[in-house]
Amino acid sequence: RCDALFGRALPPLAPRPGPPEAFTFAEVFAGIGGFRLGLEPLGGRCVFAAELDRAASRAYGAHWPAGGEPRAGDISSVHAADLPAFDLLTAGFPCQPFSDRGSKAGLLDLRGQLYRELVRLLSARQPAAFLFENVASLTEGRTPY
Repeated sequence: RCDALFGRALPPLAPRPGPPEAFTFAEVFAGIGGFRLGLEPLGGRCVFAAELDRAASRAYGAHWPAGGEPRAGDISSVHAADLPAFDLLTAGFPCQPFSDRGSKAGLLDLRGQLYRELVRLLSARQPAAFLFENVASLTEGRTPY
């Protein structure tokens, strides 16, 4: 209890008026939609999703049947100009080349080069922000770069 810690009770937090402010996002290397799961309750609206892995794509579709947003498999075949505008770019970065459980081949693995697709999309679309999944060994120098 707060009063035991501070010697007095803290006032209750005032509820925020109205729904959260809306924003749009594109989800690349979407997996089964982890970013979408967290962003929609915050007022986010997915305007594009891309996932190459068939099993993950099926699971994504089961969780979120196509609601009008375009979807793609291989993001490298999508022209950035064809994407709808979005405020936030999210990506579950392909971790196998960097992960302790993966090949640890780093940028020598073709999947390790997929960050270039993220740079391409960021450069072309210039969203207000981006949010990428953390991969433990990505910046630790334990994989060949």
